[in-house]
Amino acid sequence: MAGGTSDWKEELGRWLQPFLDRLGHKARRQMCPLYVSGLIGPGDRKSIQPMARRLALGACDQLHHFIAAGVWDAGPLETELLVQADKLVGGDAVLVIDDTAIPKKGTHSVGVAPQYASALGKTANCQTLVSLTLARGELPVMLALRLFLPEGWASNQARLKRAGVPAEYRTARTKPEMALAEIDRAIAAGVRFGCVLADAGYGLSAPFRQGLTARKLAWAVGIPRHLKVYPADVQMIWPIAGRGRPRQRHIPDTLSIPAEDMLANARWRTISWRTGTKGKLKARFAAVRVRVADGPPQRIRDKGQQHLPGEEVWLIGEHRTSGEKKYYLATLPAKAELRTLAATIKARWICEQAHQQLKEELGLDHFEGRSWQGLHRHALMTMIAYAFLQYRRLKTAKREKKNQWAATSADTARRASGHPRTYRRATKAAVPALPKMDLQRAAA
Repeated sequence: MAGGTSDWKEELGRWLQPFLDRLGHKARRQMCPLYVSGLIGPGDRKSIQPMARRLALGACDQLHHFIAAGVWDAGPLETELLVQADKLVGGDAVLVIDDTAIPKKGTHSVGVAPQYASALGKTANCQTLVSLTLARGELPVMLALRLFLPEGWASNQARLKRAGVPAEYRTARTKPEMALAEIDRAIAAGVRFGCVLADAGYGLSAPFRQGLTARKLAWAVGIPRHLKVYPADVQMIWPIAGRGRPRQRHIPDTLSIPAEDMLANARWRTISWRTGTKGKLKARFAAVRVRVADGPPQRIRDKGQQHLPGEEVWLIGEHRTSGEKKYYLATLPAKAELRTLAATIKARWICEQAHQQLKEELGLDHFEGRSWQGLHRHALMTMIAYAFLQYRRLKTAKREKKNQWAATSADTARRASGHPRTYRRATKAAVPALPKMDLQRAAA
């Protein structure tokens, strides 16, 4: 078993080389592989002190200095992570925007405040990280984790300074604004993806949706049921003035209505989008073309200020077997089939798996420091470790696929002479499903 551990650590050292080239300083080049291997290796706690003991470093000063106190720029490593992620899964991939919560006690850790924690399903004292996940099929790679600062932090400059928050982050920013900034960073690094996915926490934001469109990105996002939409064939007309001066602005010829009402008379179909551990996952879906009520606000008749029609998109409804109802908007082509729309919006689930593995297997939520710098460096190391593990999973899948094709070809050659038979092509090897990280078991 020791040989297996040595093998993966040597492979990790080779894979990390582009990251180490960007670190420069010799001491940092030594600490980075140690920290990442400490996250991957055995042990329940992935905070600095327990990892230092397992790595036989004696005191934890060196690891602590590398993560929390050392003066070095994490930007080059963050860029290299984007490059490596694109090599792994870029191209025919989706970019999933979400956030994940890290429960915390006390009030001094940067960004900690009572806020909704999706993992707990309730409001709790925690830190919230906005996340970007690049995924192709069932292979996700984390691109970014950036701390959201609640109002109680963003409005207190002294508190921000004590936590070491850089000056450029000391202004209040919404999660959608943070997500757009991280998307710009990914695009600048050359990350390739086809569609941006997000839940209703982001889809509710008109500036977020419009920002994606302005960047010429396709998107599919969740929305609340009450978000207003117009029929796709809405027309702008001149209102007839009953008295006074002629009206100076066009108005829509019909009023906007909630998304759930727009789909009330739609045709619903049962669609399965993938096979899960308990069989096919399916729900009832319906979709119609609409125009979102997110244009400029304008007074319309006696209805007061109303938003004018915006861009034309798909409105998609989902009725789950549990009775829960969900609604989405998507800018996929007007000729897209309902099955394609359903599969696209449901592809977002993969980021939840990534968040869970980052926490349970790599200790994303184990960092015990309080500073902005330490938290983000620790998160960066967990993402680098996760990318390496996905690199190994992908390599294993390719090797199994090659072996499978070789076996099929040999079998076909044996039967070809005088015994023509039909045969099924070997199914494409799926990426191995690893609910627990393989390297941790090997290293134990």
